[in-house]
Amino acid sequence: MTDHSYAIELAWTGNPGQGTKNLRSYSRDHDVAGDRLPTIAASSDPAFRGDPYRWNPEQLYLSSIAQCHMLWYLSLAATSGVTVLGYEDHPTGLMIEEADGAGQFDNVTLHPIVTISADSNALVAEELHHRVADYCFIARSIRTPIRHIVTIKQSSPMDVR
Repeated sequence: MTDHSYAIELAWTGNPGQGTKNLRSYSRDHDVAGDRLPTIAASSDPAFRGDPYRWNPEQLYLSSIAQCHMLWYLSLAATSGVTVLGYEDHPTGLMIEEADGAGQFDNVTLHPIVTISADSNALVAEELHHRVADYCFIARSIRTPIRHIVTIKQSSPMDVR
């Protein structure tokens, strides 16, 4: 077994002078930073008094799931004889908020569109998406069900890349 440690810096930047005197007296703005990394300007979702021009935790959660899936997919493709030429995703997630304000993600759906070489096996390319969950660190660490609606595009032998 190998351990990997991660650390970030989180700084609340939303105190206009009154602090958290009440729910409307402060901004949800904050910065997320890491060693030698650009700062991510973040806030809460606009539905929770956040800034719509900053990333919110729910978007970052969705992003981490999609990124991990893509990175493991590319690795599995490379070791399975599938040549990926292009990959994009438009993930969606549904979060349920309960009457008391608590909530959780009900589901996440990845919508990967993968372009593979003409000589790659499209069935294998699609099947690999289902194997990713066995490896993806994020997917293995959460309870949210993750679905996949996969589109595989096969390039023409005439395509020059």
